[in-house]
Amino acid sequence: MEMDYEVCIQRTLDYIEENLQNRITLEELAELACFSPFHYHRVFQFLVGESVMDYVRKRRLSHAAKRLLQSDDKVIDIAFDLGFHYHESFNRAFKKQYGRSPREYRNASVHPVSLHQRAYLNMNRYTGGMNMEMKIIKKPAFHIIGYDLKTRNTDGQNNVDIPKFWENYIQKKLGEKIPSPLNKNQELGLCTEYNTATGEFVYMIGMEVEKGTPAPEGMSYRSFQEMEYAVFTTPKASEENFVQSIQQTWVEIFSKWFPDSGYEHNGKLEFELYDERCYGDENKQIDIYIPLVKKAEKVK
Repeated sequence: MEMDYEVCIQRTLDYIEENLQNRITLEELAELACFSPFHYHRVFQFLVGESVMDYVRKRRLSHAAKRLLQSDDKVIDIAFDLGFHYHESFNRAFKKQYGRSPREYRNASVHPVSLHQRAYLNMNRYTGGMNMEMKIIKKPAFHIIGYDLKTRNTDGQNNVDIPKFWENYIQKKLGEKIPSPLNKNQELGLCTEYNTATGEFVYMIGMEVEKGTPAPEGMSYRSFQEMEYAVFTTPKASEENFVQSIQQTWVEIFSKWFPDSGYEHNGKLEFELYDERCYGDENKQIDIYIPLVKKAEKVK
């Protein structure tokens, strides 16, 4: 049955706003949206543009900033009211967000910092559609050796870290050091080991190898069991539009395909497969692999 993802996410956005003073967990928000926690985490990120717990933190700090200027409440009372259990953690988070301590912010004569605004989804945001190919396959267990990057999807850090990681990989020809790849023309950009609370995950660039192949120093080896995947092929694009084509495909997957698919993301991993289709300056394509699990029916 088709679900209106925008309505589900907006319901949780409203709930967040009404409960900033209470403890909010990703699990309870996911239940409110009728999603599994990991699927909710990914859908929220694509529809709102940032990870859910990062959004909660920024909205709390935005409320704190307003109260610092509009009231004489003690800093510690504001911190406690907005769910910060320790004065030090509130000070640290506030300074990281606004570049000054709460007291400095209150006493400053100028407040040029824009506050993090409440998100409202545009229910007509996703019209039209892309010409992307999709198939569902059962991929056997596979094994990969490659290079790890620990990053996080808070404040767009991963969007800075990952391109640099690829640039270093290509410039230093690190792929040539991967031992006995099954296909030296296929490279995987793989995300795994997600921590939905902190936004941290491991991004790995590597190639498939035979089971048990020893990983040289500086590399890692991972195995993944047989799973069902939705495989999306991005539209053909020029070098100039290639990255945008990939990013737009990801958005389409979560905003258009998942809602009426009957599936959710299973949370184990996801990866992009780069092969000969990426060579040259025109008609560039990749495949996006997302492991699936049948969506459980909610019992009312």
